[in-house]
Amino acid sequence: MNAGHPTVTIDLVLDRLQTKEVLRAVLHAVLFHRLFGTVKPRTFEVLDVTMPGVDDEETAQLVEDKVGAFWRGVEGGANKRGQILVTFSEKRPRKSWFLMGEEEIPWEQWIINAEIRQPSDRERQKFNAELAGTLTKSLQTMAVHSSSERGRSAVPLITNASSISPFPIKMAVKVGGVEVA
Repeated sequence: MNAGHPTVTIDLVLDRLQTKEVLRAVLHAVLFHRLFGTVKPRTFEVLDVTMPGVDDEETAQLVEDKVGAFWRGVEGGANKRGQILVTFSEKRPRKSWFLMGEEEIPWEQWIINAEIRQPSDRERQKFNAELAGTLTKSLQTMAVHSSSERGRSAVPLITNASSISPFPIKMAVKVGGVEVA
């Protein structure tokens, strides 16, 4: 899966009741750490964990679409595990004799593995405490990776800073290994 670019994996075990809220916050946090334009920040409070986000209509719509696709995928079938893949790419001139134009070359990918469970009322407090700990560790992973030498060196030269992201962002949702829309 890794073609030479860094891949960061975040594993989440989610309470069915909080799936959308947690995925929304995690995706926003990833984007917050990887968008290089002028970002208007916002926060998400999930299980007493404050997560950074991006206050941008287009970004919010992309996140909502993918969280909705994930939810429909796990709700509609027997499989309660899935992934949301966030891929950051750069546009480069296509090197081919016959094709002109640009191609997108990935420079980093984030994989958010999510498993949905439905804890009993008795288990919920312990489950939520564990999930809060996982979210805190996920934020630490994001901050450490984006500020590390490996995370910084993966970022290509920024040649166009006119938008919130100078690089194409693709999000894909997979449930049971199959991409869902």
